[in-house]
Amino acid sequence: MMLSPDQAADSDQPSSAPSDPESLAGTDAKGLLGCCGSDPEPAEEEEGGKGGGRAALHPPPLSREEKRRRRRATAKYRSAHATRERIRVEAFNLAFAELRKLLPTLPPDKKLSKIEILRLAICYISYLNHVLDV
Repeated sequence: MMLSPDQAADSDQPSSAPSDPESLAGTDAKGLLGCCGSDPEPAEEEEGGKGGGRAALHPPPLSREEKRRRRRATAKYRSAHATRERIRVEAFNLAFAELRKLLPTLPPDKKLSKIEILRLAICYISYLNHVLDV
């Protein structure tokens, strides 16, 4: 048998508790705050109106991972990261170009992929070692 959300909420609460939507929403909100790590407050303070705005004024402390995510979400951070990545890729490509100039190929101006450059460099180093050993 499947219960509707109202029936499920009614069955979880004692029979003396009110079952109107506002009181149920307040109970759910208290339960959610309790599971998110914030300090649970006594029911008298929240219902009396003393602590009603506390959650908005003092959000729960952020974890290290959440702080990192928020910092990385800023436009300034993304722009700086994109600049650093562009510089890194340019340096990487220059290093491959310099390595390519040192490798013998026919024709000499043949365009090679990065993996082909690495494989050719490995073979060429092996060849040079063999020449030195003989």
